[in-house]
Formats: sequence, C-alpha cells, structure tokens
Amino acid sequence: MEIQKSWQILAGLASIVATTQTIGATTIIDPPRGAVFTDPVTITNMSKTAGIVEVNLEAKVAPININGVKANLITYNGMYPAPTIKVKKGDVLKIHFKNSLPNKGLNTMGEARNLTNLHTHGLHVSPKGKSDNVMISVKSGSTFDYEYDLSLHPAGNLNFYHPHQHGNSAEQVWGGLTGALEVADETNALASYETHTMMLKDITLTGSAPEKHSEEDYMRGKEGAVMMINGKVNPVLAMKPGQVQRWKIVNASNARFYKLSLASHNLHIIGTDGGLLNKPSTQSAILLSPGERIDIMVKASATKGYYKLLSTPYATRRNNNTDQKITLLTVNVTGKAVTQSIPAKINSKAVRLAIPKGTPTRKMTLSMDMDGAYINDIAHTATTAYNLNSKVNTYEIWEILNDSGIDHPFHQHVNSVQVLSITGGDKDYTKFYTTTPAWKDTVIVPRKGSVKLLVPIKDFTGTAMFHCHIVEHQDMGMSGLWTIK
Repeated sequence: MEIQKSWQILAGLASIVATTQTIGATTIIDPPRGAVFTDPVTITNMSKTAGIVEVNLEAKVAPININGVKANLITYNGMYPAPTIKVKKGDVLKIHFKNSLPNKGLNTMGEARNLTNLHTHGLHVSPKGKSDNVMISVKSGSTFDYEYDLSLHPAGNLNFYHPHQHGNSAEQVWGGLTGALEVADETNALASYETHTMMLKDITLTGSAPEKHSEEDYMRGKEGAVMMINGKVNPVLAMKPGQVQRWKIVNASNARFYKLSLASHNLHIIGTDGGLLNKPSTQSAILLSPGERIDIMVKASATKGYYKLLSTPYATRRNNNTDQKITLLTVNVTGKAVTQSIPAKINSKAVRLAIPKGTPTRKMTLSMDMDGAYINDIAHTATTAYNLNSKVNTYEIWEILNDSGIDHPFHQHVNSVQVLSITGGDKDYTKFYTTTPAWKDTVIVPRKGSVKLLVPIKDFTGTAMFHCHIVEHQDMGMSGLWTIK
C-alpha cells in the first residue's frame, strides 16, 4: 500500500489537501470535510400569473469560488451550479435567454466558442419552434425567448438544462453551463420529508480557467481532477438519527460515471429520469452515467457519526479514472433522534408497459475510431447525420449495439422509454432497470454489449435528436436526427 498524505488536486487548486491511498489498482481520494451542504439557488419566477413560470437566464463568464480558489467559469446567471428552475405539470415555462459568452475564437472541434443554445434534458415537450429546439443557435450578444408547454409532461421528476450547440456542447458543459429543472410531484405522499437536490460535477482548472480539451479528451471523455456536489468539495449534510431524507441527484458531468454508495446505509430508489416508481427499490449501490438522474430516500443510522457518500470503482468501462474511490459528501448523523420510515408505496400509476403487437424493431450501432464517433457508421457533422424517421403516436423497439471499448450513455430527446434488456455491464443496473416501471431518457449501453428499449413516440412531431451523453462523443459525431412525422 502506497500512501501520499499531501495530495494536491491538479489544476491549480493548491488549497485542497486530501489523503490519497493506492490499494492494488484502486486510488482512494478522500478530501477533508468541507463546507455545510447547501442546495442550488432557486431561480426567481418573475410571473405573477398562475400556471406561468417566467425566468431570465444569461450564459456568461463569472468568477466562482471553488474551494477557496477563484475560477472564471462559464455560468448561467453567474452561479455554479446554475440556479434550479422549478415548475409543475401543466405550467408554461418561459425562459428569456441571453448569450453573453465572449468571442474567443474556435474550440478543438473547430466550432465558434461564442455560439450556444439551450436543451431541457428530459422534458416531454415539442422539439420545434421556441420549445426544446436544439437546432437553434444563439449568437453572442443575442437573445432568444424559449417557451415550453408542460401540459403533457409527467409530474414528479428531476431534469436538467444545458447547452446543445453541436460541436460546442462539451466545452460549455465542462466549463459550468448546467442546472437542475425540477417538476413538482402531484402527490403529497413525499411532502413531509426533507428534500435536497444534488448536482454531481467535476472539473480541472488551469490557473483560473477550466482546462482546455485535448484531442484525447474527445476520444475518452473528459474527467476532472476535482469532484463536487453543488460546487463544493465533500460538503457535510446533517441528518438526525432515524431521519429519512429525499435526495434528487443529477450526474451533470461530461464523462464521469458515479457508482454511489453510502457507508452503513442503503439507498432506496423512488424515482428515475422520467418520474416516480410504484414503490421503493432498495440498493446498496447505484450506478449513474452522465445525463442520468436518480431520486432516492435515505434513512439515517441510529448511531451518530460521520458517514461517507462514495463513488466507487466501476470496472466494466475503459476510461480515465475507472479505479478511483472518491468521497463526494459526508453525512453527519447528529442531534435528537426522530422516528421516520421509508414509504411502502410511491406512485400507483407507475407500471411496466406491455409490448404492443407488431411493434417494429430499429437497430443502431455505436462506434468510434481515431477520426470520429458514429451511429450506424455515420458521423453527425454540419452536412451529414444518421436520420431515423418515426410516426407519432406509435411504438418502436430500439436495439442499440455498442461496438466500442467504452460504455456509452444513450440519450434521446422528447420521449422517455422503458428498458427491455441489457447485455453486459453492471448486473445490478440491468436488474433494476429491466424489472421496475422505470422511465428513462438516458441508458448505459455497455461496451461490446447492447440494450433494447421500448419507445413510445407520443404527442409531438418535429426533429429531435439522440446521442451519446459523454458530451465529447456527441460533439465528435455520435449523434443522430430523429424525425417524427
């Protein structure tokens, strides 16, 4: 066992001193306990009209304190993470968006850095017009008024928003452009529980700026040297003995997978990307790829003390930091004991769908080489893309094969899906998503493996997208167009 007691996090964060152990092939990254846990700020709703949520959102560079180091990050409204947008089913969400990004030339992909747009990841809304239309480009100094009709979006789920300018997304998400988008529950069954939102995000700094992408970063996916929850390194969250809390968690990282576990505790999954489950599913660890969300409940131990929320090694992928064991957050069980329990039932409307007779199967293969990333051997560029044509208000089965040596989180816009099967990868992940009534918009396709998805194509026509949510792979070309007629 090799121990290095003065471990300084890369990228200019010299004020962060942690203990690093290398045990066999596993590197343990254990930063000291940090600041008190805080939720992201909630954005101000300027509307006084019931059923309308109206917000201002500005993309701009701003100074952000990262554990004592002032860094110039790319932010929404000068915050890191960005402010949380809170809505409910049936609302109309209006976002007055302004692009104040500086003109700094071209990025590694040859794209203009000052172009951006907005994607409301997970929302079941139109992909056309002023809604979740990722074909829109907003130039620096320009504004655009987005409008999303949430009348057909389900209640009770956690989504997030980020840029989706093709060729520019990786650098902008990496630099800080991401925030939570919460849709309120329709039930009051969970209202009495203390609830927190957690944005998982990593970064590396060069001096006071986000480290630039290299060509290798695009191939492997860029992972940071500093892992944070809500912009803080190892924050401390207080719980009373016996208390139950609800945690809504977003993996907002570019490429890092997190296999979450809490020392001496179980994690009770009550919801996934697309909404609440029928009942809790108890797990000792939960795998979360980039773009995935999980809604869990945690019952604090009766024994007071500190308990670490860890990201443990996920060995079935070939990536930069596969063998790291990282302390992300510390739970401090303290104070007077309380009596709370995990609810036995959550959402009676949650069911696994039967496959309609005659449902067609579409096949897609994800692949990579030194020149690019592809879906069915076609890279998404300014002039080409793999295009899938579907008919609204029908069902399809999508069989997605991964012909590469790295797991790919597959994300499709507009419509959530249910997972029929997974070959390869994490067995607990497969068992959970193929047996519960979980709705997903991001699913891990294991390296040299495959998934089958039941895809309800509901309500909206227009051109949407599907792609790998290792954002660098999306920018490289592992992205397709989904034309719904």
